Amino acid sequence: MVKYVIQRLIAAFFTFVVILIVVFFVLHSMPGDIIDFSPKLDPAIREMIMDKYHLNDSLIEQFQYTMADYLHFDFGYSLKVRPGVPVFQCVLERLPVTIQLNYFAAFFILPFGLFFGITMAIKKDTIYDHIAGSFVILLISVPSFVLAALMQYFLGYKLGWFPLVLETEESLSWSKFYSMILPIMALGFGGIASIARTLRAELAEVLTMDFMLLARAKGLNYRQTILRHALRNSCVPLASTFLYLFLGVLSSSLVIEQIFGVPGLSKTLLQSINGKDHWLTMGIVIFYVLIGLLMAILADLSYGVVDPRIRMGGKKDD
Repeated sequence: MVKYVIQRLIAAFFTFVVILIVVFFVLHSMPGDIIDFSPKLDPAIREMIMDKYHLNDSLIEQFQYTMADYLHFDFGYSLKVRPGVPVFQCVLERLPVTIQLNYFAAFFILPFGLFFGITMAIKKDTIYDHIAGSFVILLISVPSFVLAALMQYFLGYKLGWFPLVLETEESLSWSKFYSMILPIMALGFGGIASIARTLRAELAEVLTMDFMLLARAKGLNYRQTILRHALRNSCVPLASTFLYLFLGVLSSSLVIEQIFGVPGLSKTLLQSINGKDHWLTMGIVIFYVLIGLLMAILADLSYGVVDPRIRMGGKKDD
């Protein structure tokens, strides 16, 4: 198991480095100046600023300086979006809203996904299963931003049931939570469909296995066999599925936050890209990459916990 964990950590490290290299050079290849200098600025001051941020050096040297700063946990300062504010502080100030949105979306996905997955498996090949299965396929196929735009137009604008944009107050009040319902649903519908489809397939297969007949023969009723045996075995693969699903929710929130005017990391990221605020962009990208790699590692480890042959380096067919 230790060897398995080390392999995943090494792979994650190299992935992180490659992403940093690609993002750094892509940002610096964008047209325009990183710092907008006034024509009236003294040339000596201009050169001093250029030297401070190593802008007179080659891109390779700039990358080396940047990586050296990151090793000392120095992520620099925002130059345009929030001039003079440390990047780390910018991320921390915008992070709570993004976390709240993703947190509620995750807890919206899990119970509904389990409910529809279980009921579809129990009522396999019935009208309910076919209708619910069609909706599941539809929700998986339609991108979250399309659902967000449709819900915002019909439920928010036409019917007036929900606010069109998120409340901007810092504390989590009822009015703010109410304004988060539409973005939560937009983020959650695809996840519910994925959980339901996966659980339906797993549970429907388990229900036909011999040990289920044995459990019924021992006197357990249908509900007991499902809760004690079938559901327990079917939910094991969902651990890794839910972790990868969280990554999908996190990436989708980048777009959903823009649609509903959520003042989270997505808005700051877009502002930093448009304003060529490279240090802030890199800081936010690092945050998302680290979260993504952490979830991927946990998902890989969960596979190893579920199937010992994986962590031993074997194959499922062995």
